[in-house]
Amino acid sequence: MKLQSIALAGLIATLGFLPLTEAAAQAKPKMYKVEELHKNREALAGKTIQAQGKVVKANNGIKGYNFVHVQDGSGKADVGNHNLIVRSKQTANVGDNVIVSGTVLVNKDMGAGYFYPLLIDEGTVAPKK
Repeated sequence: MKLQSIALAGLIATLGFLPLTEAAAQAKPKMYKVEELHKNREALAGKTIQAQGKVVKANNGIKGYNFVHVQDGSGKADVGNHNLIVRSKQTANVGDNVIVSGTVLVNKDMGAGYFYPLLIDEGTVAPKK
């Protein structure tokens, strides 16, 4: 369905009904808030998402991956829905504003006491432009 929507937007743009940039903008994936990801994690399990925020912590080189913690100001620390953890081959520095994407994992037990109610897996971490 998503591919059909993108193809339709391209066809409409080609026919001159919309500028190509507007058609492309309509096909952009949704940018989730951190709190929203926590709230809807069960429904989003297995899906690829995109979010943005500031890097607040990066644990690098753990079993070949980096665990990048991102916050966007949504959610609350005392509720535990304010922090997004992305497991990635890429990393970023604390303070960087980034766009992240990856697959939503729910209730992921990594062993050795590391359990994640929400983890973005095989993620990408890119500087926000």
